[in-house]
Amino acid sequence: MVLLAAVALIVATPFLSNYYVRVANGLLIYILLGIGLNIVIGYAGLLDLGFVAFYAVGAYTYALLASPQLGLHLPFLLIVVIAACVGAITGILLGLPVLKLRGDYLAIVTLGFGEIIRILMNNLDWLTGGPKGIARLDKASIVGIELARPTEIYWLLIVVVLAVATFVWRMEKSILGKAWAAIREDQDAARGIGINTTNAKLAAFATSATIGSIAGVIFAASQRFVSPDSFALQESVLIVLMIVVGGIGNILGIVVGAAILILLPEVLREFAEWRILFLGLLMIVLIIVRPSGIVPRSFGPEKLIRGLFGK
Repeated sequence: MVLLAAVALIVATPFLSNYYVRVANGLLIYILLGIGLNIVIGYAGLLDLGFVAFYAVGAYTYALLASPQLGLHLPFLLIVVIAACVGAITGILLGLPVLKLRGDYLAIVTLGFGEIIRILMNNLDWLTGGPKGIARLDKASIVGIELARPTEIYWLLIVVVLAVATFVWRMEKSILGKAWAAIREDQDAARGIGINTTNAKLAAFATSATIGSIAGVIFAASQRFVSPDSFALQESVLIVLMIVVGGIGNILGIVVGAAILILLPEVLREFAEWRILFLGLLMIVLIIVRPSGIVPRSFGPEKLIRGLFGK
């Protein structure tokens, strides 16, 4: 029933007005960001509050390489590859100084990293346009097919989200995923049984940052404008809340958490003065009633597959 409902929503959305398609696009981008951050928080147990920095890296990579800003107009797929590489390198550069940090200390350092990236984007006027941002970005296109309208971006996001979710789910079941789980439960014990915690952590940061950068590229291509205001601290907090409310370490939980935190404010838009208060109260109740999230870690994609095929 869950799978049928999901397929029905996916197929029906493009036939709605542009407003609803744009809301769906925003939801899919946040799901993609949640899947990326979940690798660090849910799988490896590392609290990262600066994830929005990788989102910004991807968006500004597209803005600089596909606009009159530098006079470059590179193909969309090439920029995706470049942004993924830049994101992975940035993730490793963040991971190296924080390898020995845990808990609150790690959260503070990553929080600072996210703010540093935002402030750099805000102050490098000659490169990033400063607070005004970069406008007139090129329309995305793949093998001659233009991706400019909300419906076209929607189908691109559906493909990317499904591909990334499948890839990350398979990683969770791999040897590397088991190493992340061991680190999450007890770092010292993981090191004691021979797991190279340094490489495993760097792999988590690099993979997470790569996904965040890809989401940033698609965001920039869909908006055709970027500015530092889109990458404030609130964005990082929102992505963390999606994971906590939906279910830490569970891709299905991320989808549920994103749906609640992204769609509910839109539903309550006419109650503008009260919707944030209501949303805050709802999150408090959910976290108290369901401390492990709405969708527990035990109910993952494999359980849906077993229910569908009886295996």
